[in-house]
Amino acid sequence: MTIHFRKRCILLCLTVVAAVASRTFAADETFTRSEDVVYGRKFGTALTLDVFTPKENANGAAIVSVVSGGWVSDHGFVNGANYSEFLRRGYTVFAVVHGSQPKYSIPEVLEDMHRSVRFIRSRAAQYKIDPDRIGITGGSAGGHLSLMQGTAGTNGQPDAPDQVDRVSSRVQAVACFFPPTDFLNYGRPGEIALGNGVLVNFRAPFDFKEPDAKDKPFDEKRRALVMITDENKRLEIGKAISPVYHVSSDDPPSLIIHGDADTLVPIQQAEIIIARFKAVNVPCELVVKPGAGHGWAGMEKDVLTIADWFDKHLAKK
Repeated sequence: MTIHFRKRCILLCLTVVAAVASRTFAADETFTRSEDVVYGRKFGTALTLDVFTPKENANGAAIVSVVSGGWVSDHGFVNGANYSEFLRRGYTVFAVVHGSQPKYSIPEVLEDMHRSVRFIRSRAAQYKIDPDRIGITGGSAGGHLSLMQGTAGTNGQPDAPDQVDRVSSRVQAVACFFPPTDFLNYGRPGEIALGNGVLVNFRAPFDFKEPDAKDKPFDEKRRALVMITDENKRLEIGKAISPVYHVSSDDPPSLIIHGDADTLVPIQQAEIIIARFKAVNVPCELVVKPGAGHGWAGMEKDVLTIADWFDKHLAKK
């Protein structure tokens, strides 16, 4: 097995919010599932999410599960058993599938995540959730996207033609596993990982593109896309997609669980953003797993910690 394939497998195995529950249960006894709900469209392709609704004791809060590993997203990764603890506690879970690499780069994926949260908030009455009690979670790339939503969520555009775009994409709590947070200082100061270095086997998500200035079609929106090779532009985008540079005092409470022996996403990535959160008084916590790498046996127990975090910070006011 090549290093590339092995790392990809590790990430894909950790795309869900939680490790598979230690006990099995009959799905039809605990929740209802709405599959392939279209939350947006891009270039003629539908973007979908699955909605898991507890049949009893719904608490009115929502959890967005970022279905992503190595910025690969696939509906086949979604399994209701992974959300059993959240559903048991009354949360409605939205499993979001974003545009996947290698077709789409991280900046394009971030647009999908904004869209998904706006869609969920705009349908709050339909799904019987409080639009001001939305949490988000994921692992690895899913953790990165969770923190980006927490630190860089935006208000809606009041005059947008699409009503979904008029509402906020901000979330009220974040809890995630081993997230990349700074691609310009990856593992140590000055170490750049934009599809190179430690992340050399994940080049496609960092293949940033822009409209070709030389292309003059009859419709400006149809200009050909070309790869951005200018290093200064790439560094600028790398900074823009790194959560650590978006931290501000109004960010939501954020929890990170990270192994101190992780070689793919060094624990330094968690430490530097936690330090930023503390500097601006954002409630935060780093749970260190001694000797653990990029994933570990018994992760289902850590899901309880994540659920407790949501219980604390998404409690009804």
